[in-house]
Amino acid sequence: MAKTNKKITNDLKITDEELQKIQTLVKSINQLQSQIGGLEIQKSIAMQRIHAFQRDIDIFQVDLKNKYGDVSVNLQDGILKPTPKKDE
Repeated sequence: MAKTNKKITNDLKITDEELQKIQTLVKSINQLQSQIGGLEIQKSIAMQRIHAFQRDIDIFQVDLKNKYGDVSVNLQDGILKPTPKKDE
């Protein structure tokens, strides 16, 4: 009958408390990275909305220019003032 060599090893291992601590720290990092990803998505959506509003303002300014000419609008009271001509 052939002998089988069974090798028993005693692997070096950290304590249960150390394992729990490192697992907790890694979990915290993963959660924060996930939150950052969510915030980046919110940021992207907000930036798209800002660009859309800027396009709306540009279109509205053209409408106002066609109606009132080359003027600036006081955003507090709506009073129109002629836009100074640039010397070219």
